[in-house]
Amino acid sequence: MAKGYWVSVYPAVSDPEGLAAYDELARTAVLAGGGRVLSRGSRVLAREAGITQRAVLVEFDSFDQAVAAYESEEYRKALAALPDGYERDFRIVEGTD
Repeated sequence: MAKGYWVSVYPAVSDPEGLAAYDELARTAVLAGGGRVLSRGSRVLAREAGITQRAVLVEFDSFDQAVAAYESEEYRKALAALPDGYERDFRIVEGTD
């Protein structure tokens, strides 16, 4: 079964400390949903049209599990904690077998 991934990139982060409440709630939701944070705010080397701002990669055992975690009540609480003015590109991606 192919794994599922959350891939999110924040094109602009004006107040990194403002993400603290979201980070805490999102981590709880990810763990409850069976996810593993592979990278969060680590070094980024951008090429082509990429950006070097905050990038997060989360792995799940399946694509369906990744979708279910995103749609969970726990993650809805995390989304509600995102501060105003934050822009991000969030995708759920199916891995290869």
